[in-house]
Amino acid sequence: MNSLIQEQIIPRLLQAHTYHMPRVIAHGVLSVEPAEAAKFVSLPLTLEADELLDLVEAYIANGVSVESIFVDLLAASARRLGQHWEEDECDFLDVTMGLWRLQEVMRQVALRHPPEAPLDPRGRSALLSPLPGDEHSLGTLMVEEVFARAGWQTEVLINPKRRELLQIIAERQFDLVGLTIACDCTTSLVADLISAIRSISRAPKVQILIGGHMVNANPGMVAEVGADGTAVDANSFLALADKLVKRSARLCLPIA
Repeated sequence: MNSLIQEQIIPRLLQAHTYHMPRVIAHGVLSVEPAEAAKFVSLPLTLEADELLDLVEAYIANGVSVESIFVDLLAASARRLGQHWEEDECDFLDVTMGLWRLQEVMRQVALRHPPEAPLDPRGRSALLSPLPGDEHSLGTLMVEEVFARAGWQTEVLINPKRRELLQIIAERQFDLVGLTIACDCTTSLVADLISAIRSISRAPKVQILIGGHMVNANPGMVAEVGADGTAVDANSFLALADKLVKRSARLCLPIA
């Protein structure tokens, strides 16, 4: 069932369910209120993507920033859907379809409201990816959108093979590699991947951040696997990345 949904049902829905909307730049600065987020988080189980999008667009029209939509509304909803599954309150298909609806809403918001910030003149670059073998990509996509809106040069991989991930890192220079880990896995597997990334990276001081459900449940995993840090949400991930890459750049400056 999992393979059927991932490989056939969702791609067909994505092809058929396309909105034709004008692109506008959103200038919102407000955040979604916690009470409003609480009303929204379970709606993807019952509402279609276009209905959810109408609700989201109403928030944006009232001055809520796109970043807050991603972090405080859509990401919070994805976490709640996971809790529904863990607490046996809905079945696998319900959760999968709810996550697809959230991903479709995020895709449409990103298309309709392009990043306002120009590319960072410092040329900071990030490769963001789920852990190879992890089919949960929504969190990775959200992080990539937040980084792009902050002016980073970004690339995102969806369901990559380990070889594909390492080949890209070996061929192109990235200041930061961000890995999201939602599935159960051993720390040795993650540590081995991070070691491989460092050994083949074209950036001598590449910063590696990890995040996602597994890391949030075990923050000590950062030290165990040799990563440079973690954060609980996309905005915090961005703030930490800015700090680490800035510090790394200072360390790489030649001594006069």
